[in-house]
Amino acid sequence: MPENVLEVKHLSVSFDTYAGRVQAVRDISFDLRKGETLALVGESGCGKSVTCRSVMGLLAKNAKVDGGEILFENKDLLRQSNRVLRSIRGGKIAMIFQDPMTSLDPTMKIGKQIAETVRLHKPVTRAAAKQRALELLALVGIEEPEKRYHQYPHEFSGGQRQRIVIAIALAADPQILIADEPTTALDVTMQAQILDLIKDIQKKTGASVIFITHDLGVVANVADRVAVMYAGRIIEIGLADEVFYDPRHPYTWGLLASMPTLATDSETLYAIPGTPPTLINPAPGDAFAPRNPWALEADRLVEPPLFPVTETHFAATWLLDERAPKIEPPENIALRARAFREKQSERSAAL
Repeated sequence: MPENVLEVKHLSVSFDTYAGRVQAVRDISFDLRKGETLALVGESGCGKSVTCRSVMGLLAKNAKVDGGEILFENKDLLRQSNRVLRSIRGGKIAMIFQDPMTSLDPTMKIGKQIAETVRLHKPVTRAAAKQRALELLALVGIEEPEKRYHQYPHEFSGGQRQRIVIAIALAADPQILIADEPTTALDVTMQAQILDLIKDIQKKTGASVIFITHDLGVVANVADRVAVMYAGRIIEIGLADEVFYDPRHPYTWGLLASMPTLATDSETLYAIPGTPPTLINPAPGDAFAPRNPWALEADRLVEPPLFPVTETHFAATWLLDERAPKIEPPENIALRARAFREKQSERSAAL
């Protein structure tokens, strides 16, 4: 089994707000293996981005780490100085943000933005930095890199700007690449191209990738493992095929059922009822219980542990307790996931 390049252990993060203390991330643990893609999936507000910003040391001023460890190169990133974090951030762990226009300086030519990032993390000359920037532009699929090097962000399309942001993230050859909803602002065709680009770059560089998304379908053909988050916790984690074809948590059932396919009738598209909790003074038990039509009495009283399904697959639901009634997932969940994944493969092959 590949070695771990990152280990998150019992991480808890809260935010002080006018309404009270929001427990955004609650005692989560996972690891990231060398060369793999781990997808963090869940609705907005479930704690995905907060988790990854904790890794980067980019939490807001009103955030507080209540406990846990984030281990990278035998260092706990939560207990390092700003100087140490600056040497790691962007150099060894890089992040691709959701909106490329907020990540790029509109007053600076894109070539200079990439070259400056190279020089920030590597002791190279200006000429070498420029050469590296040209190589990165070519790597991410920007045609005529010599010409485009001297252009400004507004002269590029949305998909091209996202490619430039990826080039900046790759400037220092990071070991870990965190992609925070990098396809949200793009159309379907551009989404597929960016996903294929990230996969291709990973093969060429050997980097490990954490892919944050609210849409299971986006990572259907990208992730090696999937961690499903809800209300600040990981409620299911396993190999991508295990989570797609043998989901065990009712929330994962809902996410899979709500994925549209070409065979989906608009009148039958599923939506998870209700809304996520606010996470100010969370209620006891499983946070998903109020939205869960299969909730047991235990779900409303005691938070379930992560039950093992296989050696690599775990789910936090009392339905997996040996005393629980046997309940099957909604009909065609696996078929829907398989159809969607096959369609993603066909579209990627056509590009």
